[in-house]
Amino acid sequence: MRIKKSRFLRLAISCLLCGGLLLNQPAFISASETDTSTPTPTPNPHTEYYTQEASTDSIKGWPKGPQIEAESAIVMDVYTETILYAKNADKKQYPASITKILTTLLACENLDLSDDLVVSQNAAYGIEPGSSSIYADTDEKFTVTQALMAVMLESANEMSLAVAEKTSGSVKKFVELMNARARQLGCTSSHFNNPNGLPDETHYTTASDMAKIAKAAWFNPLFRKFATKDLYEIPPTNKQPETRYLLNHHKMMAGRDYAYDGVLGGKTGYTEAAGSTLVTYAKRGSTILLVVVLNSVNGCWSDTAALLDYGFDNFERVNMKVEKEPVPRETLPSEKYILKNGGNTYPFYSIRNVYVSVPTETDTSKLTTKKTLLTNAAGPMRLKTEYYYNDYPVGWGIRYERNILSDLLS
Repeated sequence: MRIKKSRFLRLAISCLLCGGLLLNQPAFISASETDTSTPTPTPNPHTEYYTQEASTDSIKGWPKGPQIEAESAIVMDVYTETILYAKNADKKQYPASITKILTTLLACENLDLSDDLVVSQNAAYGIEPGSSSIYADTDEKFTVTQALMAVMLESANEMSLAVAEKTSGSVKKFVELMNARARQLGCTSSHFNNPNGLPDETHYTTASDMAKIAKAAWFNPLFRKFATKDLYEIPPTNKQPETRYLLNHHKMMAGRDYAYDGVLGGKTGYTEAAGSTLVTYAKRGSTILLVVVLNSVNGCWSDTAALLDYGFDNFERVNMKVEKEPVPRETLPSEKYILKNGGNTYPFYSIRNVYVSVPTETDTSKLTTKKTLLTNAAGPMRLKTEYYYNDYPVGWGIRYERNILSDLLS
């Protein structure tokens, strides 16, 4: 039988975390995955990784990145996919609970959020004692939305198992789905073996892969409401007579201990093996940055703040104002006799603006480009244009063929 916290202790924790606003209300709140110690802005002495340079420091003309405590980190502009900062970004690391970003994304892609979710005995008792939980019980009924709020805000490990079972029928099948989706998103050095990130030697990712997952998640509008929610209430259920108050563990959100202007939300993580891990979404003006920090200390707050300062202060997103233009295309010798213009050019056009992320005050007319015709099994061809700053990719755009081949027949 699991030992649960006393009602008095749960109420005290809830009042402390919520600033006393809930003092006169019954409360039920989970153990925090990051309550191992009181975090401090920077460690003394620094970690062994503090003096390691970022790989992006080697780019000619690129602003030098800050020194951070983490072993691995990455900063991405979510709209251009430009990597503004990278340090050991391809090194395999344990992700801890930021795994739940992928779990929640898959639930958003495959479930009706208003559906009921009933917690199985395997889910309720399938986690190690003391790990993050809302103490859901066997046969307890939630909505999928409530379950995902528990996953993302309170990092509830048993609810991650319940969501996995609801999505795929079993945790094993859900893990297969996790790895398949990661490969679809371009992840090349990750392997997931559970939906919650609890310690497992075969469960790992990289900062680069995690950025790809987190970017895809951000562009799912259902996911965003879970990543950005600050406080959420689950009313009494068929098994629990008290209201559960779920508080987002991300302490850089507005009004929190390490509040940073513009932070929208994200996901925290911590295990002894993984260290502190953190994914953060932040907005300034029209720019949204994504920061992933792996194997750091003290919650990753100071590392993330330094990386956000670096990204927002040193870079800008620029509209390339792409217009349609003729693009050379190889043709067969015989085609020049049957195609208009002798088959020498195809006009392409853009259906949306194309942006690049570059150091502030960069002359974008000096960026180099690489153009590639992307083949289609059917329909118009696409032209991909990639933009480079001193041979470093800073953005790309797709233009579409104005006319298909049959339209060019003489």
